[in-house]
Amino acid sequence: MMVSMSSSAMTTPSNTPSSTTRLARTVAITSGKGGVGKTFVSANLAAALTRQGLKVLVLDADLGLANLDVVLNLYPKITLHDVFTGKAQLEEAILPAPGGFSVLLAGSGLVEYSRLTPEVRDQLFNIMEAVKPRFDVLLIDTGAGISDVVLYAVSLAHEVIVVATPEPTSMTDAYATIKVLSSQQSRDSLNLVVNQVTRSGDGRAICNQLQQVVDRFVQSPSGLSPKLNFLGDVPLDTSVREAVQKRQLLLELHPGSTASQGIVQVATRLLARQAA
Repeated sequence: MMVSMSSSAMTTPSNTPSSTTRLARTVAITSGKGGVGKTFVSANLAAALTRQGLKVLVLDADLGLANLDVVLNLYPKITLHDVFTGKAQLEEAILPAPGGFSVLLAGSGLVEYSRLTPEVRDQLFNIMEAVKPRFDVLLIDTGAGISDVVLYAVSLAHEVIVVATPEPTSMTDAYATIKVLSSQQSRDSLNLVVNQVTRSGDGRAICNQLQQVVDRFVQSPSGLSPKLNFLGDVPLDTSVREAVQKRQLLLELHPGSTASQGIVQVATRLLARQAA
């Protein structure tokens, strides 16, 4: 397989960027288990960052079970699969999305992307290197869990956001994800977003609880426990279900909802971390 790119995407070799090229801040958004709202957070966070004046691309790295297109009500004729196989140019696969950001959508039900083959590894790396000079922020919406495809996608990011909910199974799987990322990728700092909280302050309390467990049982190769940075929580809100059912961005359908305010807070804290 070969990535087919337009000449404009190849003007500056990815391994030798010019001194004036500013590469995108790359953030992987992942979770220990499915069903915690990871893709919902990715899409609405992209919209919130776009409202801050940033040029944002969301890359759907859940290569075999993609659903970003469903969340955004998009019906792509060209996906990453077409770029991977040389049937389309990379430029053709970058699509405008509601909210003003751009997306690179993956196909769904493609068994060949369930394993991290050398071809998949090279394709994903080359595509990310090609798009980074064109955007301010690149959000990588990974699959759930700790498969080799997910871990490789996360390894390509500067920063990681782990999305979890207050449910015990989600917290257990979030801990497992943090442990693997610390040991295998030497991550000494990870961001946490807690979705579907029922009370104000629950998210920070959960982050503190997770940090205590991490401090006790997790050490990176450097011998230090990774620090969890609390980016915010998103309240359990009926408007979220409505937005998902209507396949619309929450920030556009109900911009004043408590869940929208939570997403905006996450975006603000993420940007503040960059400025710090």
